[in-house]
Amino acid sequence: MQAPSVGGVMLPRGNGETVRLSRGASLTDFAEKINANPASLVAVMMNLGEMVTATQSVSDETLQLLADEMNYTVQIVSPEEEDRELLESFDIEFGEDEGDEGDLVVRPPVVTVMGHVDHGKTRLLDAIRKTNVIAGEAGGITQHIGAYQVATEVNDEERKITFIDTPGHEAFTAMRARGARSTDIAILVVAANDGVMPQTVEALNHAKAADVPIVVAVNKIDVEGADPTKVRGQLTEYGLVAEEYGGDTMFVDISAKQGLNIDSLLEAVILTADASLDLRANPHQDAQGISIESRLDRGRGAVSTVLVQRGTLRVGDTMVVGDAYGRVRAMHDDNGNSVAEAGPSTPVQVLGLTNVPGAGDNFLVVDEDRTARQIAEKRAARERNAAFAKRTRRVSLEDLDKVLKAGEIQQLNLIIKGDASGSVEALESSLLQLDVGEEVDIRVLHRGVGAVTESDIDLAMGSDAIVIGFNVRAAGRAAQMAEREGVDVRYYSVIYQAIEEIEAALKGMLKPEYEEVELGTAEIREVFKSSKLGNIAGVLIRSGEVKRNTKARLIRDGKVVAESLNIEGLRRFKDDVTEIREGFEGGINLGNFNDIKVDDVIATYEMREKPRA
Repeated sequence: MQAPSVGGVMLPRGNGETVRLSRGASLTDFAEKINANPASLVAVMMNLGEMVTATQSVSDETLQLLADEMNYTVQIVSPEEEDRELLESFDIEFGEDEGDEGDLVVRPPVVTVMGHVDHGKTRLLDAIRKTNVIAGEAGGITQHIGAYQVATEVNDEERKITFIDTPGHEAFTAMRARGARSTDIAILVVAANDGVMPQTVEALNHAKAADVPIVVAVNKIDVEGADPTKVRGQLTEYGLVAEEYGGDTMFVDISAKQGLNIDSLLEAVILTADASLDLRANPHQDAQGISIESRLDRGRGAVSTVLVQRGTLRVGDTMVVGDAYGRVRAMHDDNGNSVAEAGPSTPVQVLGLTNVPGAGDNFLVVDEDRTARQIAEKRAARERNAAFAKRTRRVSLEDLDKVLKAGEIQQLNLIIKGDASGSVEALESSLLQLDVGEEVDIRVLHRGVGAVTESDIDLAMGSDAIVIGFNVRAAGRAAQMAEREGVDVRYYSVIYQAIEEIEAALKGMLKPEYEEVELGTAEIREVFKSSKLGNIAGVLIRSGEVKRNTKARLIRDGKVVAESLNIEGLRRFKDDVTEIREGFEGGINLGNFNDIKVDDVIATYEMREKPRA
């Protein structure tokens, strides 16, 4: 097979060599790897029926298509690998514990509470922390993730435990999975009266995928119908065998509402950690860890809750979190108290970042502000390219004309603003998964943390977008501007409502589907001739009812002989009527259609809009 040529110029053809490219790479990036002219690769893509510019971020599928044509193997570098290579270019190692054995100290276990919605996860944390979190949650659903540290006494020794609170609603699957990855131990909450539910299994799978030990809290033992033994039996099917049954999983029967056996649960966590894990870290080095949650505070700017996983974070350190960076101005613990430093497994709120990082972004402390800025900028550029590639709609030359015609493909543009990065991410993920067929496309033009601003309204005006405010409102003149310009801004505090309303809007954009509904049938008993109206059928209504101005078809000897006829006239004796019901006689005029005979059947119907599933 010959090497592909464009305009008589032979292109370099590979022998199956692997080309490593990052997500959202362009044809120019590909060309650099194989020493080719980017313009020639654009021409190759046109020959393949793809309209792509040289500098445009393209999808993984497009890169694969081009690689196959050029006889190369393309390898899309994972985000984690990309990040590792980026940090290595700055001589930074992430995630590797350093130092001698003598430098390592015991650290508190990091625990995630998981389970089915409504099984009492937040109430359990509430009981543990002795404060009421649930009262502040819209609809009783945890909307954010946070981290809290508590102390308990085990064998006359005070031990600390760090809890990561992950939301329970199914829309937060990604956040919950990320919570499990930053966790040492998972507490699986199962209601004794409900037993194992779908999200219980999902949470269990996340914990197993993260390879973390599980402690089962059988909650609501004080409720009527509670059966802790049944829960133990059900979980045996999923590989969690209670210690009393000869297994190695600790089950603790609790009542979060009554505060029963909470100390026993905390002791079970510590015992499981001591038995299964070697939880030690080096506090004498630069801090590294993970961002749990971030939000934009009007008075304090970007506020990020971070979990230190190794080293010690101090006020004044320069840190980079995802694509945000800055010098730590202040730190607060989960009770709002100022702290000067935070060691391994300690959650703190950090102030001083340039912007709001994403939930689950890694953070690290670096020596210089310049290094932090360069890492953050490269990460931001990488994410931007990946987002552009994801948004790119693949259009072939054959259907380009069809796509450009107005109305062929409809699109709902959205701008999502929320009070916390995790909530915004979860809402975007849920909306993009809505399935309403291929006729309508949903596109998130922008998402961010903070109030709805004038620039959001400007973007919405230029793109006919709907603005969604999740637990935030329009700031300053933005509300007046939206009202003046007719921009649709919708506010939500519960994720269910947002998903349901946007789904309804998407279904409203679909072209209506109609179905035929039979109204009635009439048997022709006699044919009357009228010089003015033509032939008139004297009929007996056999079924249903016949209405004036509806559609009809004529059936003769069981075969349809005429379609799309109109019931233009309808009479009972000498009176004009709008309908004749089953069992009554009357006269029907089919307008200009006169080919009717005795014993013919007139079947009437109407087209009704079919509701979307």
